[in-house]
Amino acid sequence: MGILYLVPTPVGNMEDMTLRAIRILKEADLVLCEDTRTSGILLKHFDIHNHLMSHHKFNEHGTSAGIVERLKGGETIALISDAGTPGISDPGFFLAREAIAAGVTVQTLPGATAFVPALVSSGLPCDRFCFEGFLPQKKGRMSRLEALKDEHRTMIFYESPYRVVKLLEQMSEVFGDDRQVSCCREISKIHEESVRGTIAEVLAHFKETAPRGEFVVVVAGAEN
Repeated sequence: MGILYLVPTPVGNMEDMTLRAIRILKEADLVLCEDTRTSGILLKHFDIHNHLMSHHKFNEHGTSAGIVERLKGGETIALISDAGTPGISDPGFFLAREAIAAGVTVQTLPGATAFVPALVSSGLPCDRFCFEGFLPQKKGRMSRLEALKDEHRTMIFYESPYRVVKLLEQMSEVFGDDRQVSCCREISKIHEESVRGTIAEVLAHFKETAPRGEFVVVVAGAEN
């Protein structure tokens, strides 16, 4: 049996790549990635010369069976996403599940993921939290927020810059204007920024200053 490695890659600063991640990507028989062009730049930066194969949410159900057979045949295969840890709002769960079911060893390397630094630097309680990732873009969006109205843990969401204002407006409606929130953008990049305050205050900021970059929105839980 081979080994499937889930390998985190930087969400911004290339210096966030671990030495172990570089070694695994060099030694693997195959590297799976979302976009060969994006990952090709990463591998070139670290002088990694390895074969890349596309493995993303649109083809993972079709390619996973063949990958598992290669793992069962003794190959070492590494899976990376465009940024961060595979499986966290990125492909990874399905292949990991199939490999485990086939008796293949699956190891995940510690490393970069966007929500952890956003949570820890938010100033909100981080001993207990729930990760919600991306809300549905249209249908089911408000019902999901309504279901979280009485959640006491700190809540974490991912959002694109094009929907941040809409998200904050919806949160204001469901959670109330005075709920504390931290919007962290461009994590680990040159223009990293956290905007903190009440939902009303942060919403006013982004109505005046156009949101840019990918966002992690951290919201205080309901008071006991």
